[in-house]
Amino acid sequence: MKFGVSIFPTHYSIGPAEVAKAAEDVGLESLWFPEHTHIPTQTRFPMGDGTVPEHYRSTLDPFVAFAAAAAVTKTIKLATGIALIPQRDPFVLAKEVATLDLVSNGRVILGIGAGWNEPETRNHGTDFDHRFKVMKERILAMKELWTKDEAEFHGDTVDFGPTWSWPKPVQKPHPPIIIGGIGPHTLKRVAEYADGWMPIAFQMPFEELAARIAEVTALAAAKGKPKPEITVFGVPLDPKGIEQYAAAGVDRAVWGLESAPAEAVLPVLKTYGEALKAYR
Repeated sequence: MKFGVSIFPTHYSIGPAEVAKAAEDVGLESLWFPEHTHIPTQTRFPMGDGTVPEHYRSTLDPFVAFAAAAAVTKTIKLATGIALIPQRDPFVLAKEVATLDLVSNGRVILGIGAGWNEPETRNHGTDFDHRFKVMKERILAMKELWTKDEAEFHGDTVDFGPTWSWPKPVQKPHPPIIIGGIGPHTLKRVAEYADGWMPIAFQMPFEELAARIAEVTALAAAKGKPKPEITVFGVPLDPKGIEQYAAAGVDRAVWGLESAPAEAVLPVLKTYGEALKAYR
């Protein structure tokens, strides 16, 4: 089992470089940053009373933040959890991911999703009802840009002729692509064009999670692909809980950090570091 930590980096919380260095120092394998370019004021949050939490409104750009993190670390993986693909130009995102993979010496994990916030998605010029198709075509187009000296792609939402795009990622053929979410077609998408699946523990009973891991493994095998890497956010900290998730096929557990100043975050990271000793 691998262990990571996630945080919404903001202008008022611990800086991305400091949290990355501290997470690496305590032995964590990966650091996960989410993404929201902006939050339209009419947004209703899908949990609680509908009020959007401050850290959703204030999160930093993940790739700029990861550049700062890469500069002060050597081993920790730099992972988006998640990047909102329907809100991003595929040429620019392909360039950003490849550049970050280059400057970090191959440490990028691209966690992706289509997003839940309809007005935010619409502000980027994407039809919310077609966002999953947009996500698929942009990812497929980016794979061409990453892996071909002369790339081209012809789809309904992305269409371009022969083109050059460098740098190429350090990781071959490209950084791992992990799809987040638990929607009815998520596992098919994982098997079709991704390398892993990323659910959140509290979104489903453990028994359902275990069944869906078996399902996505079978879907991938039917396409001649290996078992997708399973990353679960919010896995319990206790050893028995970790053992249960590992037995079900979970490859990586990701714990959370509050978007808070360093004096609040660093002790929690120390606690996670102590917990890791049980799994070494």
